[in-house]
Amino acid sequence: MSALAQPLVQSVVESVDWLAIAPPTITAVAGIAVLIADLFVPQARKPLLGWASVAGLAAAALMLLPLLHGNRSTFCLTQHADVCSYTADHFTLVIQFLVLGAALLAALLSVTTLKDARGGLPEGEYWFLLLSAAAGAALLPASRDLATLVVALEVASLPVFALVGLRYGNRKSSDAALKFFLSSVTATSVSLLGISFVYACTGTLYLTQIAGRIQHVDGQLHTLAQTGVVLTLVGFAFKTAAVPFHFWVPDSYVGAPLPIAAYLSVVGKAVGFTGLILVTVVAFPSYADVWGPALAALAALTMTVGNVGALRQQGTRAYSAVRLLAWSSVGQAGYLLVPIAAAGYSQDAQKAIGSTVAYALMYAAVNLGAFAVVAVVGRARTRNRVTDYRGLYTTNPLTALLLAFFLLCLAGLPPGVIGLFAKVTVFSAAVDAGLGWLAVVMAVNVVIALFYYLQWTALLFRAPEGEPVKHRVPAPLTAAITLTAVLGIALSGAPQLVLRFANTGLF
Repeated sequence: MSALAQPLVQSVVESVDWLAIAPPTITAVAGIAVLIADLFVPQARKPLLGWASVAGLAAAALMLLPLLHGNRSTFCLTQHADVCSYTADHFTLVIQFLVLGAALLAALLSVTTLKDARGGLPEGEYWFLLLSAAAGAALLPASRDLATLVVALEVASLPVFALVGLRYGNRKSSDAALKFFLSSVTATSVSLLGISFVYACTGTLYLTQIAGRIQHVDGQLHTLAQTGVVLTLVGFAFKTAAVPFHFWVPDSYVGAPLPIAAYLSVVGKAVGFTGLILVTVVAFPSYADVWGPALAALAALTMTVGNVGALRQQGTRAYSAVRLLAWSSVGQAGYLLVPIAAAGYSQDAQKAIGSTVAYALMYAAVNLGAFAVVAVVGRARTRNRVTDYRGLYTTNPLTALLLAFFLLCLAGLPPGVIGLFAKVTVFSAAVDAGLGWLAVVMAVNVVIALFYYLQWTALLFRAPEGEPVKHRVPAPLTAAITLTAVLGIALSGAPQLVLRFANTGLF
């Protein structure tokens, strides 16, 4: 038996820590239960499936509480108890909270969307796919070997392809799903090739073992190892919508049901940057000279293309609010990548990674809030153009004020204090790592983004054109908007709740 095969033989599981794996497990079981229940529940009672899914996600999130009192690991090697496939540490719990919380808010948006669709979307399949994707996304931050990481990535991705194209007979939705699927499969294939190179050089798939072995590979394998590192990053860069892997984003957001676009904008990015953090900081720290510059260039390119793309949407009167948020999310992905790139240059990589997590938590709350308001307007204005928001303050003053708050948070302007502090934290990570040029690029992009965020905000308070439309806000949408507003306002009042991650680290 070859030495390379020995680590696989050692992977004998002695026991399973069911409490540690409870959050993704409960989410997956809830998805299966909803799919089975769909066979027996009469059509008139199908909305109960949605509320059961919301309850399942809430239960999974609550199971994070017993895990706060120390790290737990399971699926470990029998001869190396500290080498495990699943670890529920501080980093895992924060990302699982983000993922499950975002999935819960997307589920609340979905309850109203499915009701308005009147049979246009199959409810059982919809909820099963959403819960399956959430289970994969919750598994990914706990993954500590490349095999589990790739499986979690695909479980988080494959159901979303179907969700994007779930509207029967909608060509735009089908085209978006096909583009999303083909590009994602290509990126995953490249990553698998990179993982095979890494395994060939190190003889292991466990992240901590890779970190120890890859820096001592034979000189003849050094180029192969470098290539494996770069190729492995591709699949995760795709999930973050980093340029040039971003081209699927605008069409997918517009073609998907709006709650799925909201889910993709937050959970899709969480999956991507979590995977990048694990493979760079945990598995490949000795190759920081390879991935550090690559991610810095990706960050600069991504934020610039995203913000310029959003700015170009101003050129037509009929530009879509969802498409604008799609391009905005690409720009925000660039900001999220900055601290990860800085970790390749910094002596304190944990502090840099904490900046990414702090920014992600802020972005998740306010971006989902913006999508919730967009869902309200979209119920009456099916084209959901930005011009449809003109005079929203006249008919729905509280909704308009909250959307203005969310947009100002994304722009980094008061009273969106948390958005301002989160951007300053990311700036600091770049400057501390000696990436002054990247901080300058980010500053320029923040100014570019101000234009389209402020233009949309100003539109809310202008006199409406024609007869104003009073938008009714159903209870699930009210709950989603309220939750995101409370989070955004609480974080603006006490930004240290998330910014402390930038000082204390997570690993």
